[in-house]
Amino acid sequence: MDNTSPNTPRVRDLQKVAVRFSGDSGDGMQLAGNIFTNVSAGLGNSVSTFPDYPAEIRAPQGSLGGVSGFQVSVGSGVHTPGDCCDVLVAMNPAALKQSYKFLNQGGVIIIDVDSFKEDGLKKAKFETDDPIRELGITAQVVEVPVTSMTKAALEDSGMDVKSVLKCRNIFTLGLLCWLFDRPLENADRMIREKFARKPAVYEANSKVLRAGYDYGHNIHASVSTYSIATDEIRPGTYTDIKGNEATAWGLIMASEKSGRPLFLGSYPITPATDILHELAKRKDLGVKACQMEDEIAGVCSAIGASFAGSLGVTSTSGPGLALKGEAIGLAVMAELPLVVIDVQRGGPSTGLPTKTEQTDLNQALYGRNGECPLVVVAATSPTMCFDMAFEASRIAIEHMTPVILLTDAFIGNGSSAWRIPEPGEYPEIKVPVVPAEKRDGWQPYMRDEATLARYWSLPGTEDGLTHRLGGLEKDFKTGAISNNPANHAKMIETRREKVARVANDIPLQEVLCDSPEADTLLVGWGGTFGHLYTAAEELNREGHAVALAQFRYIQPLPANTGEILRRYKRVIVAELNTGQFADYLQCRFPDVRIERINKIEGQPFMVSEIVEQVKDKIANN
Repeated sequence: MDNTSPNTPRVRDLQKVAVRFSGDSGDGMQLAGNIFTNVSAGLGNSVSTFPDYPAEIRAPQGSLGGVSGFQVSVGSGVHTPGDCCDVLVAMNPAALKQSYKFLNQGGVIIIDVDSFKEDGLKKAKFETDDPIRELGITAQVVEVPVTSMTKAALEDSGMDVKSVLKCRNIFTLGLLCWLFDRPLENADRMIREKFARKPAVYEANSKVLRAGYDYGHNIHASVSTYSIATDEIRPGTYTDIKGNEATAWGLIMASEKSGRPLFLGSYPITPATDILHELAKRKDLGVKACQMEDEIAGVCSAIGASFAGSLGVTSTSGPGLALKGEAIGLAVMAELPLVVIDVQRGGPSTGLPTKTEQTDLNQALYGRNGECPLVVVAATSPTMCFDMAFEASRIAIEHMTPVILLTDAFIGNGSSAWRIPEPGEYPEIKVPVVPAEKRDGWQPYMRDEATLARYWSLPGTEDGLTHRLGGLEKDFKTGAISNNPANHAKMIETRREKVARVANDIPLQEVLCDSPEADTLLVGWGGTFGHLYTAAEELNREGHAVALAQFRYIQPLPANTGEILRRYKRVIVAELNTGQFADYLQCRFPDVRIERINKIEGQPFMVSEIVEQVKDKIANN
């Protein structure tokens, strides 16, 4: 017998919960979602986010094409934003129509009932005045007069109607802070920081935040509240960080640890522009970030900075990487440290600028003329963007080679809880300057015997190290221009071997979820890690012994790659393209039979689709 009073709040304990904010592009869904994520990370929750932007620059207000979404999963053991959400916030009819399919069975939909009028329903192409029934929705629907409550909270503020309506997202944020027991003062502090230069705007949003929270208390008898588990975390200072921000900070750490000033030469391009924005703020740390006139100027300026002794970096997405190809070849020929960051998006051509894919792998590996080898690495999560930006910089400097770092729109725009590193956690980067004993008779292509990296002569050092570099083939000893066939072959082989020897300086490949019974290996690379890891865990819980290898080092591959692949009866490569990494592995290990799971829809994997396809392959074999 349930003795709970009808007025007693119903509290549900959850290991993790997913929330999706959905509204018009101007409704502030990304801001509300980011604040909710930051507050949750501060409570010790692990978090994973998926900002889902429309491709249109500014679709008509209230239209289906203009819906902007932000999904976040918070709780314990979170690795993905969730296939579907437990709570959906729909600010208008178009948002409901586009997003209700992402709701878990038994979930809750919160709608701004004030926007569900004839005009809004018409823009969203509803045929009746009952969208809930028309869509066949059976979830718990909470009709909240968000617009009118926001207006009521700010009726004495003196703000115009347009400014008042911009605060609706913060009302829903306050409601969700009540729903999930998030401390209101933490959200208020972040709003204060956001609008630090606009105190009147902060005051208005702070008032609306409280109004949304109080509204939750008033409806507590009709809606369940949620208690969310937290992780046992390593002590330290944590923050919520986006992948692009983490990339920028990893570059700064590499500059500190190498003693080489950081220079970024870039041209704005979605979804990589935030790296430029973040580094442009860091003049206090000696960072030079220049917005160049085009992609080619961006990479060429970075190469010039590298020649002058800086850590030269350029950031871009797939279309920009194509334009940078010839200049990257110059850096290969000149053997200069250069970091090229490619935040991948859907293609080809302009393609899907705001959507995610892994379709630039072949371009990173082979997209240059001639035999033009370089190092390719990939980040696996928003927080791992920090580590891999640092690692790309370390390899570029210590091995005197360009390095392409592949991230993607999913992890670049997405965020996770990140522990700020303590001093000494990251190693010093050894800069291969010309040693004193090598200065007599030094030539530009004099090399370290172990790594084959040429020594870096920094301009302004003592006499005897003056030199020029260029794009024409060089003599193996003197660095002078050479057309000698044997010399050309030797230089090509040396550059190839130099990149291959980087395998001696990277970690061995790890295998997760492994067991003696595992005969199936799920393989991924880059930003699909969270989905593949969660799928592997689920498969093992269902009795399918499946291990996971997620690759961060792609060229060269870790030294134990072949041994790992040959250990399992079945190898399945899952990636967001038509099979580029699978082809790459198959070419290098022709004795291994590789199966494939591919998705090219501009969206990340869903855990459920990976699980089902792996089970199908196991059953079919």
